[in-house]
Amino acid sequence: MPVTTTWKRGQRWVSDSEPELGLGIILDGSHGRVEIVFPAAGEQRCYAVDTAPLRRVKFQPGDKITTHEGVETVVDQVREESGLRIYQTADGEVTEAQLADSMCFSKPEERLFGGKLDDPGDFDLRGEALRRRAEMRRSPARGLAGARVDLIPHQLFIADEVSGRLQPRVLLADEVGLGKTIEACLIVHRLLLTGRASRVLILVPEPLVHQWFVELLRRFNLTFDLFDEERCIAIEEGDPECNPFLDSQLVLAPLDFLAEDEARAAQAREAGWDVLVVDEAHHLEWSPEEAGANYEVVRTLAAETAGLLLLTATPQQLGPEGHFARLQLLDPGRYGDLARYREETRHYEEVADVVESLAGGGKGSDRLGALTKGRPRLMKAAADFMLDKPGARERLTRDLLDSCGIGRVMFRNTRARLGGFPERLPLLAPLKGEDEVATKIKWLGSLLKKLPAEEKVLVIARTRELAEQIVESLRDATGSVAALFHEDLTLIQRDRNAAFFADEDGARVLACSEIGSEGRNFQFARHLVLFDLPENLDLLEQRIGRLDRIGQKGTINIHVPYLKGTEEETRVRWMDEGLDAFRASPHGAAEIQRELADSLEAALGNSRKLKGLLAETQACRERISERLARGQDRLLEKCSHRPEEAAQAVAAIKAWDDDAEFEEFLLRLFEHCGLHIEELGRRRYFLLPGNLKSDAFPALPNEGITVTLDRQRALEREQEAFLTWDHPMTRAALDLLLGSEAGNATFGIWESPSEKRMLLEAWVVVECVAPAHLHAERFLPPVPLRIAVDHAGGDQTADASLASAKLRRGDPAALLRNEAVKRKVLPAMLDRVRELGTEASRAVIDRAMQAMRTQLDSEINRLKDLAAANDHVRPEEVAALVAREVELATAITNARVRVDAVRLVWKAPAV
Repeated sequence: MPVTTTWKRGQRWVSDSEPELGLGIILDGSHGRVEIVFPAAGEQRCYAVDTAPLRRVKFQPGDKITTHEGVETVVDQVREESGLRIYQTADGEVTEAQLADSMCFSKPEERLFGGKLDDPGDFDLRGEALRRRAEMRRSPARGLAGARVDLIPHQLFIADEVSGRLQPRVLLADEVGLGKTIEACLIVHRLLLTGRASRVLILVPEPLVHQWFVELLRRFNLTFDLFDEERCIAIEEGDPECNPFLDSQLVLAPLDFLAEDEARAAQAREAGWDVLVVDEAHHLEWSPEEAGANYEVVRTLAAETAGLLLLTATPQQLGPEGHFARLQLLDPGRYGDLARYREETRHYEEVADVVESLAGGGKGSDRLGALTKGRPRLMKAAADFMLDKPGARERLTRDLLDSCGIGRVMFRNTRARLGGFPERLPLLAPLKGEDEVATKIKWLGSLLKKLPAEEKVLVIARTRELAEQIVESLRDATGSVAALFHEDLTLIQRDRNAAFFADEDGARVLACSEIGSEGRNFQFARHLVLFDLPENLDLLEQRIGRLDRIGQKGTINIHVPYLKGTEEETRVRWMDEGLDAFRASPHGAAEIQRELADSLEAALGNSRKLKGLLAETQACRERISERLARGQDRLLEKCSHRPEEAAQAVAAIKAWDDDAEFEEFLLRLFEHCGLHIEELGRRRYFLLPGNLKSDAFPALPNEGITVTLDRQRALEREQEAFLTWDHPMTRAALDLLLGSEAGNATFGIWESPSEKRMLLEAWVVVECVAPAHLHAERFLPPVPLRIAVDHAGGDQTADASLASAKLRRGDPAALLRNEAVKRKVLPAMLDRVRELGTEASRAVIDRAMQAMRTQLDSEINRLKDLAAANDHVRPEEVAALVAREVELATAITNARVRVDAVRLVWKAPAV
């Protein structure tokens, strides 16, 4: 938009790029910027004056307008006072400020009457763009397809299930290496793309900050701002009174940064977020007597945030109390009392029996009645099931898992259930020597000589000092190139050393202190040296998980050196012979360790008690594993992965990936936007800015970019951008076309031997103008409807010959010079288009209303059911959800029909 000096506070403008926002009101238009608020959508925008996609709302005599009170009237005259327009109507004067915020101001007919018409093919391109945008926004693949990731079913199931919820609050607890970070990022990505979230805070251990940053950018095209004390100070220097956390929408920060500074934690809480993500959540320490600083920070943030994702591979690491505390963060209404939770877990086996019976086609066993008694929602679900109502079995199963079982708040997949993972081979190395460290380093040097030179070796020890000693000794004794990874290195140094280890020509050995046990991915290596053993079994699994991850291709060799006759030998044999912990993660490891703590301590001081310890351990492991398999593990399996639903998600994404028509459309769209395109090979292109029609085109560097639409190639060549419907360039191109006038008014000649006729085709859009926090688009995205009428007002929408007609460009001047056509026939045809569009929109609106009520009624009934058995569910929670449903119903009911594009067609015999 050109620079203008006519901005006046109170003027009405509309956004060409986001017409669904409704009418905007100018707040300020100075200093090269224009600020505008869109009351109906609850949004505020700030644009550079010379590029603002805004158009002045100027109704003309004869136009229909609607006031805030819902009065519809016709404009008789227009005048302007102090830059503001006043409309004279039969019902009195209507100022700009009195216009309804949700009114439509789409005027393709102005271009039509003015003869400013595009090629008839541009109408088709615009219509296809409208149709594809609607398909994209309602597709189950949206937000999932755009990630540069393998299509792994259990990850996609969790992301689809969680991101589809009204308030996504879950514990992602898949075993180490199964992709919790990918799952969390998929959820965040989808929430951001669908408009259900705009402000996201991710808190992670300090060593993982850069790894998360790179994953978000490389795989999901999401740029998060890194926050620490230095960043906050820099922001406050520019504005001492500001809250630095309001400076960015997407924030990634170390959890300790907030836990150690109450003032910063308060600022983060006051800034407000839509989603909070916390990685390595087993560090959130809590007991009935005291809560740790990290837990308290997350608790206060979680209480103010609708979405919460907690990630940990070892949910029981801090015992049942710590696990309960994390569940309470997620759903305080469901988990309000520790004693009640303990009692509930003792009945998981009964719940699992019923759920398994239902899954097998049975009637849920005799225990179904006892489980549902006194719970209205479950009783209704059970009654529907007994009456064989469609979908009742699935609804009953889900409600049982929610109210009586592990709930909807935890997902945990295991290697054993998913299958297909490489073998873990423990290689125990008993050693003799007086100096433990020197003996082990000498053994390590011998191991490196035996292994092929290309084999990478990850070494993990407890302390920084040990890691440094290992690197120095190896360098002196063998000349091996080794890199360091420990807590005293800066984040950048750690990342560089990890990258040096990953490089084929880089370090052969990476020596880590214990911080290397969490979060890092080294699946390109097959050899892990446990220089010493952690005391905690869950931490042992974290160590092994650096190599045992999705993507690992070969057998994982776990080297365990130890000195004979020492306490460490006892611990090694206990882990190997008693627990088999090197080959697989023991189920209930934390519980086993707590139960055997005294016996282990006794055997460490007296090796003659080792035999008894091993027998006791094997019996304990078998007993606990069997109990978990009968109860909690069975319930988690039902919640964490449903292969049929996962297969549907994978199929939807593959359909997007393989859509050749999308590729062809995208190339036409890019060409329309002014990009220069060079074909490089199958589904590969080189894009250059060319003659871009807008500067607002993201992710396209001046030097150009190589892109691919092939997922496998994108995974193998990270330097090539992966183009999908979700990619920023695709979305920018759509916005650029649909935010402009291109194709919204066209004229074409249809050569036909039949009689002369004038027809009008139109794309009308059914759209819901609502505040962003309602997330109305998931129920009613802008839906395009094609409407066609003839000069007499006859409905020609179903005329297949018109829809497929080959039109050529022509000059409409002769038609438009006819005053009867311009003043009477065309306006009547447009009115008829709106009338038919309104009629057709009713079915669209009804379907959206039904989908909304189905989802929200289910959640309202769930809360009411929980409230009946748990006084921790506050009445305010239920009332808020009921109010949300009322607001959504009002917004959907008031959805409007907007004429987006028109094409005048003159049908006549060829001359």
